[in-house]
Amino acid sequence: MTKPQPSTLDLLAGELRRLRTERGLSQEDLARRINYSGSLVGMVEIGRRTPSLDFIRRADEVLESGGLLGRILPLVSLETAPAWFRPWVAVEQEAATLWWFEMSVLPGLLQTEAYARVVLGDGGLVPEEEMERRLEARLQRQQILVRSQPPQLVAVIDESILRRAVADHFGVMREQLDHLIALAARPQVHLHVIPAEVGVHAGVAGPFILAGFADGTWVAHLDSPLRAQVLDRSEEIASLHRRWESVRAEALSRRQSLALMQEVAKTWS
Repeated sequence: MTKPQPSTLDLLAGELRRLRTERGLSQEDLARRINYSGSLVGMVEIGRRTPSLDFIRRADEVLESGGLLGRILPLVSLETAPAWFRPWVAVEQEAATLWWFEMSVLPGLLQTEAYARVVLGDGGLVPEEEMERRLEARLQRQQILVRSQPPQLVAVIDESILRRAVADHFGVMREQLDHLIALAARPQVHLHVIPAEVGVHAGVAGPFILAGFADGTWVAHLDSPLRAQVLDRSEEIASLHRRWESVRAEALSRRQSLALMQEVAKTWS
């Protein structure tokens, strides 16, 4: 019987354990020094929990690893994502700019865990175990927004997203709106809302993402319930750039969008 290959998460767990023991620290010692719980350190070291970027940064510093753990962490994000989505996860890791339009749900990088859990469950059509894998991958992808050099994220969303309940419990939406408002304060995150009175606009054809790289090249992402497409042909990119300019022109300014999000947040109390 062939022994299963260790995952990247197993590699991360093993390296954390090795570095800690080489420095003569117990799990509780490390936990105190990085300001996390000993139980979390233990779960990470057996590959049962994927650590946050903050956890890894602190561990790298305390363990004087030269950034080893931080270099492994992005590979975990790639591995935990569905195979058909991995090419785009790799794009996100390298992009300098992300332009994201959504019509029906919030961009994945902006979702809270509770909101993402409901959305990824797809109305009960996705088995619990698969949903948890997708959730873990989504939360890992969000770490690019808090790294030392995050991409500039410009998101344009339809107002209906802010007002659409994704769960019976209103607290999920209130937490999500509060999270959006906090994200909007970050200099590298620009949130714009297309108000309801705009009616039909260029974005009704569907969501899309444009990713720009430091060398001036662009690639795009189109999603469907079954698969994702990564596009890089010049005519396709040019067409999506025109669509982006159209939806961006219909949206409110950052300040106006923030005011609208604050107003809608009150309705979810």
